[in-house]
Parts: sequence; C-alpha cells; structure tokens
Amino acid sequence: MELHILEHSLKVASIEKEGIEICTHGLIKLAFLASKTRCKFFSLTETPEDYTIIVDEEGFKELPQSNLISVADSTWLALNVVSGGGNASSSQPIGVTKIAKSVIAPLADHNISVFMLSTYQTDFILVRERDLPMVMHTLSSEFTLFRVVNGETVAAHNLGISNGFVKPKLVPRPIIHPLSSPSNMFCVTSLDPDTLPSVATLLMDVMFYSGGSKEVGASGEDSSHIRFFSFSLIEGYISLVMDEQTAQRFPNNVLFTSASGELWKMVRIGGQPLGFDECGIVAQISEPLATADIPAYYISTFKFDHALVPEENIQSVIRALRTESTAQ
Repeated sequence: MELHILEHSLKVASIEKEGIEICTHGLIKLAFLASKTRCKFFSLTETPEDYTIIVDEEGFKELPQSNLISVADSTWLALNVVSGGGNASSSQPIGVTKIAKSVIAPLADHNISVFMLSTYQTDFILVRERDLPMVMHTLSSEFTLFRVVNGETVAAHNLGISNGFVKPKLVPRPIIHPLSSPSNMFCVTSLDPDTLPSVATLLMDVMFYSGGSKEVGASGEDSSHIRFFSFSLIEGYISLVMDEQTAQRFPNNVLFTSASGELWKMVRIGGQPLGFDECGIVAQISEPLATADIPAYYISTFKFDHALVPEENIQSVIRALRTESTAQ
C-alpha cells in the first residue's frame, strides 16, 4: 500500500462556544465560499465542549485573533493511506481499524502522537511536522512513501534518521481514559458540492445557530444525548457526521447514504481534556477494534476523541474496550 504525505501545513485549534460568533464570518467563507479563499483543507467539529477546527495556513488567515481561540503549538501534516494508485481523497476509505496495526500502532510504539480525522471519503492521520523524519523511517518498511508537492504526487525519500536508530521496546497499551457512549445514533455522509448552495441556509443553522438546550428538549430530555456535528471540505470533497435527528432535517436525496441507511454509535474517550503530548490513545482504541474486525471512523478533537462503530457492534465494542482498560 501507499502512504501519501499531503502538502498542507495544518493548524489545529479550539474555538470556545462563546467565541463562535466572532468566527462565524470566516467559517462561513471557508465552508461555503471556498472559491473565494485559497484554503484546501478545512474541518470543523462541534462537541459539547467547543468547536475544533483543522485548517491549512491559508484558511487560518480567515479567522480573527482572539483569546477565545486556542491553537495547538505545532504545525501538523496529514498522512493518507491509499490502497493502490489514485487520488487520496477520492479513494475508497481504508478504515481506521484497517490501519491500526500498520500505521497507528507503530507510530505509538515510537512515541509519536497522532491526531485522527476520519471522513466519508478517507482517513487522515495528522502528525507533527517535526516528527516527519521519524514517521517516514517507522513506516517505510510497510508502505511506499509519496509526498504531494504542488498537487503532484512524487516519491518521498527517507530523511536519513536511520543512523543511531534504536528499536523501541513494545509495551502493552491498556486503556486508561474513561469511556462513554451517548444515546444518539450518527450517520457519516457526504453531499455533492454542487448541491451545497441549496442547503447552505440549513447547514449554517445546524453548524452555528441550532445547538444548545433547544436540542436537548427535542431529544426527550435524554441527558446522554450529546451535541456532535462535523463538517469537512478537503480538496473539494465534503464529509458530514451528524446525528440521526439532524440528518432528518435535510431534503431527501441530498445526502449520500447507503441503501441500508447504516447508523453508527459513538464511543467518547476522555474524562478530561486529553492534550496533544500523550501518544497511543488512538492505538488503545483502534487495536482492539481491529482485532475484532469491527469497522470504525475516528475523529480526534481538541479535548476528546470519538470513535464511531456500527450500531449493532456497540455493546461488544464497549465490552472489549473495558476489558482492555482493566488489563493493567
């Protein structure tokens, strides 16, 4: 398989809920008026705690400076696993559990922190730019490495870190963070960018204006029903993650959904903000799922991590992960 190192230099930031108003203009431009910007990589995810934005340097210029925006101190690069040739974003998704043992676990073994963004189209593994030499060395035996330069895919050369390299000591990865599973069911979907104008008003309402207590009441006062919505526009491809109730607000035949109407349940990881320096969190979750051959999407946010698994697998997933958490 191929590992593509995309050319985007990315920022990861948190926008506090009360700060979304000052950012709305820039975010609307990035999401709905992409042709007016030079941004090629944009993702916005709302959780109960905050909004997480992943954006390239051109897109970051659209945001105001504010103490309500916290930016991770590193520049990040996106890696993409491609099974065979072709454009990374248009390829069929490999699935986070399929790359758990070949990408995520080896990076964790080398103490390399990753930030995951699964989309409808593919899975992006974000690594710190400064970690790239070690990333390339670690993965070069399993993958053919390519870099994207000015839109062209070219062979990537190992950055000469082999001198003095010490093979890491592999250690077990017990799950140490609390797990919870909200009551909502989610869909992972997309839409044709040409239809975006027809649902722009609805999407803006969902993204910025319809959250909060009003939706809690709509869910039958279910305290375990959480607010989660993710919108990504990456190299022209749109991905959406939303709960079932939100999806029902969209007109028929606008969203790309499977014939089975597959729904996903969420596992939230973290009892308090996880931070960016702790490595192995994605591996802790994805390895047991890979062993059980359970497909999953995985979305890291500024404060917590989120795994989406098929609805019918949620109980076995929780059992498997809780078993791992006690395997000290």
